[in-house]
Amino acid sequence: VVLPCTLLFSIVSYCSQTVTRPLLPRRPSCSATTALISLGSLLLLVCGLWLLVTIFWLQAPSNSVPHRAPPPRGSPGTGGGDGSRALPEPQACGVVPEAWRFDCYPERGVVVTRELCEARNCCFIPASSSPPAPGRNGVPWCFYPPGFPSYSLVSVNATDLGQTGTLVKTVKTYYPKDILTLQLELLYETDNRLRVRITDPSESRFEVPIAVPKATEKASSPAYSVELSNEPFGIIVKRTSTGAVLLNTTVAPLFYCDQFLQLSSSLSSQYIYGLGEHRSSFLHDIHWNTLTMWARDVAPTELTNLYGVHPFYLAMDEGGTGTAHGFFLLNSNAMDVVLQPGPAITWRTIGGILDFYVFLGPDPASVIGQYLEVVGYPAMPVYWALGYHLCRWGYGSSNATWDVVKNMRNYRIPQDVQWNDIDYMDRSLDFTFDPTAFSTLPDMVKDLHSHGQRYVMILDPGISSVQPEGGYWPYDEGLRRGVFINHTDGSTLIGKVWPGLTSFPDFSDDVTHEWWYDNLKRFHDKVPFDGLWIDMNEPSSFVDGSTVGCPDTELENPPYTPGILGGLLRAKTLCASAVQKTSSHYNMHSLYGLLEAKASARSRMLGKRAFVISRSTFPSQGQYSGHWLGDNRSHWKDMYTSIAGMLTFNLLGVPLVGADVCGFSEQTEEELCVRWTQLGAFYPFTRNHNSIDQKPQDPPAFSPAACSAMKQSLLLRSSLFPLLYTLFHRAHTHGHTVARPLLFEFPKDVRTYGIDRQFLWGKSLMVTPVLDPGVDYVVGYFPQGLWYDYYTGDSIRSKGEELRLKAPLEHINLHLREGAVIPTQRPNTTLFVSSGQPLHLVSSLSEDGSAGGELFWDDGESIDTFETDQYAHVVFTVVKNTMTSEVLHDHVEASYITVETASFYGVKVEPTRVMVNSHDAAFTYRANQVRLGVRSQRLSVF
Repeated sequence: VVLPCTLLFSIVSYCSQTVTRPLLPRRPSCSATTALISLGSLLLLVCGLWLLVTIFWLQAPSNSVPHRAPPPRGSPGTGGGDGSRALPEPQACGVVPEAWRFDCYPERGVVVTRELCEARNCCFIPASSSPPAPGRNGVPWCFYPPGFPSYSLVSVNATDLGQTGTLVKTVKTYYPKDILTLQLELLYETDNRLRVRITDPSESRFEVPIAVPKATEKASSPAYSVELSNEPFGIIVKRTSTGAVLLNTTVAPLFYCDQFLQLSSSLSSQYIYGLGEHRSSFLHDIHWNTLTMWARDVAPTELTNLYGVHPFYLAMDEGGTGTAHGFFLLNSNAMDVVLQPGPAITWRTIGGILDFYVFLGPDPASVIGQYLEVVGYPAMPVYWALGYHLCRWGYGSSNATWDVVKNMRNYRIPQDVQWNDIDYMDRSLDFTFDPTAFSTLPDMVKDLHSHGQRYVMILDPGISSVQPEGGYWPYDEGLRRGVFINHTDGSTLIGKVWPGLTSFPDFSDDVTHEWWYDNLKRFHDKVPFDGLWIDMNEPSSFVDGSTVGCPDTELENPPYTPGILGGLLRAKTLCASAVQKTSSHYNMHSLYGLLEAKASARSRMLGKRAFVISRSTFPSQGQYSGHWLGDNRSHWKDMYTSIAGMLTFNLLGVPLVGADVCGFSEQTEEELCVRWTQLGAFYPFTRNHNSIDQKPQDPPAFSPAACSAMKQSLLLRSSLFPLLYTLFHRAHTHGHTVARPLLFEFPKDVRTYGIDRQFLWGKSLMVTPVLDPGVDYVVGYFPQGLWYDYYTGDSIRSKGEELRLKAPLEHINLHLREGAVIPTQRPNTTLFVSSGQPLHLVSSLSEDGSAGGELFWDDGESIDTFETDQYAHVVFTVVKNTMTSEVLHDHVEASYITVETASFYGVKVEPTRVMVNSHDAAFTYRANQVRLGVRSQRLSVF
């Protein structure tokens, strides 16, 4: 308490003065001296008693705490929580800068008073800055003082892979069930990967059941150094090459209770990315920004936990050095991740263990590759997944769906895949189709296949539990095999979704995977679908917990609940206490979508690469499915934020990602839909989808001019299929991104760090979409170097500057970075047809006339073609006026590849001859001296 402490110090100072300064003039008398000493002693005694009473009063806990937060677990002093400790001195509290105040009272919905704060023996200082924006946190008023008790490192021993140590704490916290002795493991797994595990040595705790690599030997030349602080315990990780501090956990106390684990660290800079899934800018705001993670069915909204959980961040190092590192917390429990302007981060989770990785990069792309070495590289998609997908909720019948497909064919608009939402089902029951309205569905699917097109259907995890016995095989057989999630008493948990009362399969059980496959096979025999859209798999329920509620347990009502939408773990999902084979739903909730995707992708009936798109996701998701960004709205802002979502999921190892083109809910506008189709043509996964009761938004539904503009965008995408397919190969084999932020290619250019209105395909093709209404231009940033207009070859030499580009409604700006060779093809209405066309190579020459590129090619659908050597890999090189192609890996597929034409941007002098395989070839040269076109297979330019 500031005022009494200040007053106390004043009194002590005054008492001290009475000892050294006489109140009356000194008299040469022994009795006077004795009286003075006696008076001083009396005053000192009074002051001392006052001080003790004040301390006792300040330490006394409140008797009227107005919320359910747990009371203090003893004073954070010595003696195992039974001793006493004075409140932090105001001088110590006052020296803590606002940016470095770590919240001691993070509970939501509580007005933190001085009394509540001091009951936790923390500093209480109302912030001097302006109030935070609505829905945002601000500078904490209650924060940890310097020296707040934490763990001590009492022993350290070397191991074959690093070090192990013992952490001990003698003081309990204000959360229940402290674990006072911990085991520390430092694993130097590779030169660029450090793993840290902090566990309870006396009792096993839940650990995320995904496969991660097991190191067998210690890194020989690590790019990091690790320092350990003994008292208080902390870990400091530095980059050996620069000394930059990447992790420093000494900035705040470590908490390790049964249902409250907290770890804080400094950050190397303000440039933080990842931490999905949230609707935000690509670059996260670190000004008191709390990102909550707990899978939730909710339309994309700022400051809200969304469908997926990805506790991984990429951070750029300070100073524009271009170096980066990553951090991954392997934990699936509900958590808050707090960013503050120190810059610093706090991880606050309510279960599991602290198991985290630090990735050293050193460049951003390397960080992502190292992260994916841990969680798994994404699967190689089937070729048609990269085409144009069309869907809506509310076609109403299979004939109406079929009419849309036929209309697209009549306009010769590219379409590879037709989808149906839940209205195809009979009474919203999984593995059924409406026998009346969708009676011709099997015929429609056969017709799609005959035209080289594919069909995808939706499935929700909720299985109807109220059909007559013997009348619904999925539920009857599921009960027989015991595949459903139960209450703690062993009864089947019943929620409510589209078909009404439902049970939920437990995808953590292999028995459920077999049951799921059997259901898919039975339905596929009726409707030969080609892929699956798994939705509502957070899992979502229309009731909180279950139809009979949830028990009043610690799992349902933990001491601390992160800032999840609805305020309860069971809000619009299952009881946290529900029983699954692997663990409680409390631990497994955010893994549900991943495990359903795993069961879906491993179905054996097609014998080809699986196509699965999932709403809920978790680390390693890319091995099994892609992702769409959820139930967005037909707003310009939603189109803009989709770029950040797309780029973030590429960082997270899910490159097959996109948003609902033109928006899902609310009525779209023609201009918005045209611009969104242009942008969507450069999503790695492109689907137009809208909601029931909205007007159609497929391209032919608009004016001829708008339809034509959309068609040209989709044809452009089809022409770039060889490039896109090759980029996915690099993602599958090396962990590269497909849609890529500019900062990955220009990490030393700080101006690229916040760009999320532009992006790259790979390293060379830059996309600058129009994201605002009513304009015919767009401003784009061009990093330093030579850039070429993709359509014309006109060059731009940039010093690193923003440029205004013409952008009429029918045009999206594309630019090629110097030094690239990209393979393209003549487009057609399906990729099945387009992929058989000869190649057209586009080269954007560097100043010295060089360029390079590659092509990966296989049959497009067989499983593990790269792993079984069933592919062709060709590298294209331009050096000294000569282009060559080199087949690095040969296969029969290579015999189908021919080069029909080539264009070269940046040829400064008109050639006199062009030779192809030692023979003269015809060519053209434009007056602007930048484009050359030839017909050939192997090209030599003189």
